[in-house]
Amino acid sequence: MNTAGKTGGMDRKVLLSTLWVFAVLNYLYCDVVGLMDSGILKGYVAGNVGGMQITRGFLLGATALMEIPTAMIVLSRVLRFPANRWANIIAGIIMTLVQIATLFVGSGPAGYYIFSSTFEIAATALIVVLALRWRTPETRAARND
Repeated sequence: MNTAGKTGGMDRKVLLSTLWVFAVLNYLYCDVVGLMDSGILKGYVAGNVGGMQITRGFLLGATALMEIPTAMIVLSRVLRFPANRWANIIAGIIMTLVQIATLFVGSGPAGYYIFSSTFEIAATALIVVLALRWRTPETRAARND
């Protein structure tokens, strides 16, 4: 049995997709909790959060940025090696760097944001590591599963 492309008995595609689901759920839940933060909610209503103007252009950019991890849930499952590997490396690096950068915006993030960011950064960094270590495409038999 060829275990190339598998980690801990799990197919690499499934593992990467699962990690993207984990990251996206953490992004979403942290944003929901942020709406319960009265200071941030007031900022959203006023159109300015942490010194950033919340314009339609900003919202479009944020939506485009969040489409990366959302799309990677599916792309991790359907792309073939090496496109899959490179898509995960690039998307993982982008999302890791963006999340790290958000920790330094404004007057400093709240504890819940730091907590969630820790998991988000760990997940996307792990995606990068797993994709970098992914050297052999799955076998033909595994593709037909």
